Amino acid sequence: MRNFRNYNVWVGSMDLVKIVYQITSEFPPSEKFGLISQVRRSAISIPSNIAEGTSRRSEREFLRFLEISIGSAFELETQLLVAEGLGYLKKENSNMIFNHLGIVQKQLNSLQVKILHNI
Repeated sequence: MRNFRNYNVWVGSMDLVKIVYQITSEFPPSEKFGLISQVRRSAISIPSNIAEGTSRRSEREFLRFLEISIGSAFELETQLLVAEGLGYLKKENSNMIFNHLGIVQKQLNSLQVKILHNI
């Protein structure tokens, strides 16, 4: 059985969740049940689906959960772009989070390609 804690992408996506929580705590209180909630759910979905995927017996099932993680990563990117457009993200936070998210997206893609080559 795979151990999700051994995947660098899981570790990086857990760090991303922490960053998202810190940054969204600075969003306007009026976004508590809107954008804040959506951004946080998307961020949490990334490592959660990696972890769930590692519990699956087949590589194809694992790939399906990685696809969900990738989708959540791009959903998060879109939501952060909305937040940036609304002026909720400070410039230094914006650069940091988009850089970190880009790394996670690349790691997810690399893991997906690696697994596809082994099927």
